[in-house]
Amino acid sequence: MMLESNTTERQLIEQFLDTLRALPEVQAELDHRGVPAGLAGDKGHDAQIDLHIAGKSFTILIEAKKAVYPRDVREVLWQFREISHNRPKAQSGDEAVSVLVAESISPGAKELLRDEHVGYYDSGGSLFLPAPGVYLYIDKPPPKTLSKSVRSLFSGRRAQVLHTLLMRPQEWFGGKELAEQALVSPATASQVLTELERFDWLVSRGQGPSKERHLREPAALLDAWAKQLASTRPPALRRYYVPSMKADTLLEHIGQVFAAHEAGYAVSYEAAAQRYAPFLSSVSQVRARLLVSTAADAAIGALGARVVSEGANFSIIEAKSPGELLFRQQVDGIWLASPIQVYLDLLRGEGRAKEMAEHLRKERIGF
Repeated sequence: MMLESNTTERQLIEQFLDTLRALPEVQAELDHRGVPAGLAGDKGHDAQIDLHIAGKSFTILIEAKKAVYPRDVREVLWQFREISHNRPKAQSGDEAVSVLVAESISPGAKELLRDEHVGYYDSGGSLFLPAPGVYLYIDKPPPKTLSKSVRSLFSGRRAQVLHTLLMRPQEWFGGKELAEQALVSPATASQVLTELERFDWLVSRGQGPSKERHLREPAALLDAWAKQLASTRPPALRRYYVPSMKADTLLEHIGQVFAAHEAGYAVSYEAAAQRYAPFLSSVSQVRARLLVSTAADAAIGALGARVVSEGANFSIIEAKSPGELLFRQQVDGIWLASPIQVYLDLLRGEGRAKEMAEHLRKERIGF
């Protein structure tokens, strides 16, 4: 995707120049002879910079884009190979170095570019410049535009689409079928699939209405979700104490009382993980998602639970829609959140929760 605005392109290249000039022993000047004043790209690249660093001279050939994801990297590499092939050898005695300049470059795309020894710079200030005898690498947080886009992918109803794909990583989905299973609109499912294709995590087959997708990289998607959670606030917990109940007994009691009141719930965190893949000798509390309803309020009352600020043995995350209980599983009469949801919840837990998460992923999730 080329930058839509030449002004934006110029601003980004100027920002790249300023970053280079701020480094020690560096001189960098835009070579206006490199690209004709007419259409950018007449010579196969969008701009050219003369770079002098630590006594060495280089010609930086720039390709400008708006946003770059892993699936875009193949095209970028092809463009740079064409530039290198078509550039006259006598044009300059300096070594030519290809650099991709973009408003945003996803972490996966950066990794691919580094693997191919192709330079890059984004508007967040991240810089990678590999050249003979010179190696510059500055890693900064992604630009806000990319962070916001990624954050929205792993939240709300979009997250339900990811949840569906991760629970059924071997299946092929049509857009309509995926939307139905994820309890979202076809438009939401389509938007998520488009985003995932940019990250090169999907494989597709067929065309038009019959087009189907398959999650090729479930581990990469789950890793990305886990990483995103580390930068977001954990869900709010309502803490209770249910008297005269040990955790194991309490779990059974919750299952019976909630079933009697037809309250929608899904136990998560340590109590659920212990049922899926035993790891701890004992669990001190039960945490569950509970679908907000009058039935839920009645069930909590029937438990004899009282609100506490510390010493809780039962905690609740309020669920606003059935989509938050997707893929719950009934084990020995208790509704447990899906292994994927339990894993993600444990990553935000305390104590040995993260160890338990990795054990669950290895034993139950498998990728």
